[in-house]
Amino acid sequence: MATGTRTLWKGAITFGLVHIPVGLHTAASEQGVDFDWLDKRSMDPVGYKRINKRTGREIDKDDIVKGVKYEDGKYVIISPEEIEAVFPKTTQTISIERFIDARELPFIFLERPYYVAPINKSDKVYSLLRETLLATGKIGLAKVVIATKQHLAALVPSGSALVLALLRWGDEVKPLDSLELPPAGRSTASAAELKMAKQLVQEMSGKWDPDDFKDEFRIQVMKLVEKKAKAGEAKTVLEAEEDAPRTGEVIDLTELLKRSLKGGIKPAPKPSAKTPSKPGSSRSVAAKKAAAQKKAA
Repeated sequence: MATGTRTLWKGAITFGLVHIPVGLHTAASEQGVDFDWLDKRSMDPVGYKRINKRTGREIDKDDIVKGVKYEDGKYVIISPEEIEAVFPKTTQTISIERFIDARELPFIFLERPYYVAPINKSDKVYSLLRETLLATGKIGLAKVVIATKQHLAALVPSGSALVLALLRWGDEVKPLDSLELPPAGRSTASAAELKMAKQLVQEMSGKWDPDDFKDEFRIQVMKLVEKKAKAGEAKTVLEAEEDAPRTGEVIDLTELLKRSLKGGIKPAPKPSAKTPSKPGSSRSVAAKKAAAQKKAA
């Protein structure tokens, strides 16, 4: 398990009246080989230009607008103001909307994991939620906004940690209707073939150990890099730190649980994606910052 990771996001897990201040930490990293483009004559980095694909000419960034394709060759132009108006509202919460049996979630929906750690002395309520999920075999389905983008996510207990696994939206996973698949639960294999297949699986079975599986291509490339490093130059790229949003305070857990069990709460209304942001609000500032970055890209 990764240790010493910086906090990427601060907020709170919420369900019913319960509020658990937490921070998100990267749980996985891309370990592939990153081949950068270089000018072989001078070893200068080679960048990307803004090129008009029809004329082949470079254009100024001020002449670039954002368009969404809705038919072949036809686009609808969306202005930065229109994009800002429908940006998801930044709430700094992992809002659990439903608890489901862990086995009900298909692996195909899993996309990216984050470790969730307690902050602001929320260890007690954090551990209570973790142990409750373990005891009931449940996971929490939640919505969360990270870097101005709304995600569906699953809050899953894993060892001593809670893991927030970002999920694909339902309409992003293709149905199986177009595939010709044999019916589940039945096989045309003979009893002898099935017996041998089970025996082979049993012989190849073992315990899960992530250290047993490595990216051999990356390892071999990095060996070449180390071998040639003495003849080249190394450059360091520092990642920019993200601002840490403020977090909420801890509220008495026992009282909130009692009130929730007595039916003293109502489901929180879902925020409208089209609610305009007020000047100076966190949503407005974040949206303008994101729009400016995308425009400059």
